[in-house]
Amino acid sequence: MNTLVRQSLAGLRVLLVLTVLTGVLYPLGVWVVSRVPGLRANAEGSVVEVDGHAVGSDLIGVDPVAKDPNHDPWFHTRPSAVTDPSTSGGSNKGGFDEDLVAAIKERKVAIAEREGVAESQIPADAVTASASGLDPQISPAYAELQVPRVARENGLSEEEVRALVAQNTDGRGLGFLGEPGVNVLKLNLAVQATKG
Repeated sequence: MNTLVRQSLAGLRVLLVLTVLTGVLYPLGVWVVSRVPGLRANAEGSVVEVDGHAVGSDLIGVDPVAKDPNHDPWFHTRPSAVTDPSTSGGSNKGGFDEDLVAAIKERKVAIAEREGVAESQIPADAVTASASGLDPQISPAYAELQVPRVARENGLSEEEVRALVAQNTDGRGLGFLGEPGVNVLKLNLAVQATKG
């Protein structure tokens, strides 16, 4: 009986110590680190605000929908592999999958029609979904493809819109990692601010 009581008390002590460590101290430590200047915005979801109202996150790409598809004033993100915007994920289809090849062909036709260009001019990121389906950035080539339409529909010159694209283009990480990218949300907000 004495051994059972000692083992039960030892187990209870371990439970209490681990509860305090993992249930109180660790979450508190994570919260404190998230308040360090420079990390707070990332910890809060990198929310982009306009006039005190949240309009999105610069880490999550959401493709804007034009009220009138024939007069589309927005830059568009990469396509998503998912149809429900509350989820993310890739299609996990190989490059020779018939469904994927057909989807890419459909996207090329739609983008060529929207932008008034030949299908051969459309960059790969315009028609291929990312692994998450929520990329906030597009390639500078895809942004350049959209410049004439966005300029025309917003009453701006192409030079003004190209300058906004350049201002919202991020370089390579650490100067050599990845490719430059254009943040679509920030670019669309800049276009609307310039227009207004």
